[in-house]
Amino acid sequence: MEYIVDQKDRLDKYLARILPEYSRTRLVKLVDSGLVLVDGVSQKPSFALHPGMSVALDDPGPSEVHDLTPADIPLEVLFEDDALLVVNKPRGLAAHPAASLKEPSLVNALLARNISLSQTAGAFRPGIVHRLDKETTGLMVVAKTDRAHVILAKQMENKTAERRYFAVVAGDIEQERFKVDGPIARDKHNRLLMTVDAAGKHAVTFIKRLARVTQGVLVGARLETGRTHQIRVHLRAVGHPVLGDKIYAPREFGSGPMQLHAAYLAFDHPHTGERIAVYAEPDELFYAREFTKRQDLEDF
Repeated sequence: MEYIVDQKDRLDKYLARILPEYSRTRLVKLVDSGLVLVDGVSQKPSFALHPGMSVALDDPGPSEVHDLTPADIPLEVLFEDDALLVVNKPRGLAAHPAASLKEPSLVNALLARNISLSQTAGAFRPGIVHRLDKETTGLMVVAKTDRAHVILAKQMENKTAERRYFAVVAGDIEQERFKVDGPIARDKHNRLLMTVDAAGKHAVTFIKRLARVTQGVLVGARLETGRTHQIRVHLRAVGHPVLGDKIYAPREFGSGPMQLHAAYLAFDHPHTGERIAVYAEPDELFYAREFTKRQDLEDF
């Protein structure tokens, strides 16, 4: 398979655009394995493409099988119109199907609503503009049209969309506000994990101490960038892992439900330009629920 590049793009993004039937993870693995050649040379996923370049790869073969059976899962929808909806994703629900996932995802729940969903992110991720980890609760915007999807995704990329979180973390925090500026990359010893690494991608998280509670400290977290597991990785790196994080927190702090909730989401409506701001309280398993206030995130 050979393609001639039509516009400036990153190699991984270009492949995802021309081969939407395959997951970006699978395409990146092909690039990392040296099976994708740009003008006859293997490159990194971040390689900058220019019009006229040749991108060649072998047929990746059949795409992964994903279960897209509609599932009758109750969803709390906090905003909806013809272009999009904002849902409060419950704990334990993955954002979209995966070959390794045995239970229904948010996508399966959305398909059961019998609504149109954008196809920009690929056949097995209809409507999914951005993701939350499976055990993280909170707000996600879902696109109904491809036009809405592209505009919303661009806002995420340009940081004009705002995502703010509550978390309960281990230890004690003296500073009222601080910034974690640490590049994030895949862990060299475990490719399923992320870590702070000087060779990684730029990543910045702003943290605000809100209250001391019995279990730890309630903080607000504001993303400047949106790397995989960013808040969890950054808080662990500064010695305050998210409680209930069974991947990144030390064992003594990893038990119980994950204490991370995407409470505030704001963006410009892709059709009207109106600023939409949505807030959702944490669920009953969030330790510091009674101390969470919308104003604390809005004034952050």
